[in-house]
This record gives sequence, C-alpha cells and structure tokens, in this order.
Amino acid sequence: MSDLALHNYFRSSTSVRVRAALNLKGLDYDYVPLSLLKGEQSSTEHLVLNPSGLVPTLVTPQGALPQSLAILEWLDEVHPEPPLLPDDPWGRARVRSLAHVIALDIHPVNNLRILKHLEAEYGVDADGKAAWFRTWANAGMIALETRLASEAETGEFCHGDRVGLADLCLYAQILNNARFEVDMTAYPTIQRIHSNCMAIPALEQAAPPHQPDAV
Repeated sequence: MSDLALHNYFRSSTSVRVRAALNLKGLDYDYVPLSLLKGEQSSTEHLVLNPSGLVPTLVTPQGALPQSLAILEWLDEVHPEPPLLPDDPWGRARVRSLAHVIALDIHPVNNLRILKHLEAEYGVDADGKAAWFRTWANAGMIALETRLASEAETGEFCHGDRVGLADLCLYAQILNNARFEVDMTAYPTIQRIHSNCMAIPALEQAAPPHQPDAV
C-alpha cells in the first residue's frame, strides 16, 4: 500500500500525464482503475474525491487532488527531482504556456464527455466525432509546431534538453491523436519531441497499452 493512489483511466491522456510524472520521479502509487465508458467516474465514491466526476484524481496523505496540471505541479514541489519546470521565471512561464495549449485549448473540446454529448444530443456518428477531434487537435498542433520550431528555447524536448511538464502533456496528446488518425506529417518538430519522449522508459511505460485496465 502506497501513500499515493491514482484514480485514473488507462486511455485518458490526462491520466497518462500523471502516470508519466510519477514514473519519472520514481514514486510508488496504487493504481485505481475507473472505466469512463462504464461511467465509473460518476460513482458516489469517486464524486466524494472529485466532485467534477473526472479523472485523474491523486489521493495523497493530505487529501484528494483533482486536475492533472495541479497534480503535476504538486508532485514537482513535493518531489523536486527530476524537475518538471525550469529554474527561471521565463522558462517556467514558457513551459506552462506550451502545456496550456494542450491542456486548455485542445483537450477540453475533445474530452470524452464532449464527444458523447455530440452523439447523444446531435446524433453525430463515429466519423463525425473523429472529424471534430481532428479539427481541434490540428488547431492546437499548428500553434505548437509554429512555436516549437521557431523559439530558441526548444531543444531535444519542448524546453531545452530535459523532459518536462510541457512534454508530458504533448506526448500524451499525440498518443490520443493516433486513436483519431490525426495526420502528424505537418508537425516534424512535434514528432521529433514525441519520439524523444517515447524513448524514455518512464514515459513509454505510462502509455495506455501497459496499464492493468487496458482493453
């Protein structure tokens, strides 16, 4: 039994981010699977931990902490090695800015509950939902590729040559993009960074196929 328990879903990109950070920092945690397709995230038990009825939720000795970016920053403050954010204020702001393109611009409009709502309320079929996903994924990818390809701070990873918070968001999003057949040809810098991320065992092991609830 660990001091940390991650309530998550194997295919959730937000859950992937947190699993990767836990792995990077060498932290043991209890894996608590919740099937989003079965609606287990809306159970009474989970709503006590996370009233939003979403994943992931990290249960800590201090209480339950929802929201993946908040979890990542808490982990970085409590377990600072290896760091997920740079030392300097500008570097930290830039990394957060890149991460927010994914976490605030792309992910919310492509969340599973949004896709299910499109189907239930507007009769959008599987092809239509995939097209919706690709529209908003590409909008974010264009912005990210432009920045990463042109900004001097980009290195082997989003910021320099050390994997960090923005990379965790990016690589998890690219895994999700593949499910919806997002064409990544136009994003060579993103593809390079993603390949570098997948070469890190801690990140590769956080990917959906390696989780106990993978189906």
